[in-house]
Amino acid sequence: MVKRHLKRLVAPKSWKIKRKGITFVTRPKPGMHSKKNSISLNLVLRDMLGYAKTTRDVKVILSKGGVLVDGKQRKDHRFAVGVMDLIEIAKTKECFRVLLNKKGNISLVKIKPDETKMKLCKIVGKAVIKKGKIQLNLNDGKNIIIDKNNYKTGDTLVVEVPEQKIKEHLKFEKGSFVYLSGGKHKGESGIIDEIKDSIIRVKPESGEIFETSKKLAFVIGKEKPIITLS
Repeated sequence: MVKRHLKRLVAPKSWKIKRKGITFVTRPKPGMHSKKNSISLNLVLRDMLGYAKTTRDVKVILSKGGVLVDGKQRKDHRFAVGVMDLIEIAKTKECFRVLLNKKGNISLVKIKPDETKMKLCKIVGKAVIKKGKIQLNLNDGKNIIIDKNNYKTGDTLVVEVPEQKIKEHLKFEKGSFVYLSGGKHKGESGIIDEIKDSIIRVKPESGEIFETSKKLAFVIGKEKPIITLS
């Protein structure tokens, strides 16, 4: 049986929560995102946004269907949201994108109205299925079926939610603008200066060029980001 709670002292460092005072914290349901890069809706609404004082209050808010994740209503307070997910609050007409800040903490970035239906999804794998169609496996656990194999692992799809319709294709290549979702430079961003095997050199907007693992990079634009980062 999966435990519903987790001791605060051993919760992922990416969760910006109080570690003392209250022993337990809500454990996100396992699913689309890794535990260290995701957090429960309960903590989002109560601890991060301050829309509720207790878990009971959060459950009431969710039961009314006023919280959408990637365009779909979510009513489970343990539902896990992770990097690049979109959280929309119907009552306040606010929308946030889940990101990691430069300290490695999960953060909510308030976004503009024209971004509320635009989700960025990284292709983490591909598979050939029936009748020659291609299945693209995305970083958030979802899949998209396509007819033509025009995409590579590591590329990013700009997807319209909740329809899961591909609106744009961002290639992983030199000159692309990337956001880093892990490693020493987690939360930083910049332009790919060079790609060499599994390592890339990234030129940030400020600071010196650095190297990092290719698998940690998430393409978010061509030379500049197409999403709000702060």
